[in-house]
Amino acid sequence: MKPVAIFRHFYSEGPGYFATFLDRHSIPWTLIRIDENEAVPAGVDDFSGLVFMGGPMSVNDPLPWVAQSCALIHAAAAADLPVLGHCLGGQLIAKALGGVITENPVKEIGWGPVRVLDNETAHDWFGDLAGFETFHWHGETFSIPPGAVRLLESDRCANQAYALGRIFGMQCHVEMTEDMIRQWCQDGAAEIAASESPAVQAPEVMQTCMALKVAALNAVADRIYARWIVGLKRD
Repeated sequence: MKPVAIFRHFYSEGPGYFATFLDRHSIPWTLIRIDENEAVPAGVDDFSGLVFMGGPMSVNDPLPWVAQSCALIHAAAAADLPVLGHCLGGQLIAKALGGVITENPVKEIGWGPVRVLDNETAHDWFGDLAGFETFHWHGETFSIPPGAVRLLESDRCANQAYALGRIFGMQCHVEMTEDMIRQWCQDGAAEIAASESPAVQAPEVMQTCMALKVAALNAVADRIYARWIVGLKRD
């Protein structure tokens, strides 16, 4: 089986729990370190699927890898290859598929609930789950790409996830581990302190009952990831 290509855009925003999930299911993967100037592949033939992680930058920034990644996502969509996006990754996929990325009404940092919408595609991905508490760290948001179906929403951000065939994009972070939350709180201390958004939590709040919250989020991630790997090319 060809590996899943995972694109990292910032040193501390790696695959997290997603890598644990792939290892548990004996699915090979390779990490492409965009943050260390590794090149975006020219094509998708060497991979069974593509996964794009988060990052502090904007997909509207004039970064060369943004256009290159969008081209790769187009190629994956044309080949019916599964594509998965977390936060910045979800925005990148939305941009590639014709969506637009704009400022969210408020910056979201920390834990917060999302609702699963009542439509057939949402039930396909989430089963009987009506909602869950997830982790957020974003100031921008995506529009739903043409042809995609909106799956999740929250009071702070209307578009939290979408799906289009084998493509699944999220605004929220379901890949979190306890270590990642600690590191992000350290790296983002100045951003947290400078924010006046009512949806930004203090580090101590984010880390309260963290083990239980992360375990519950991992269980939700299992649903999403299990549905997503069904489409991986096995040849």
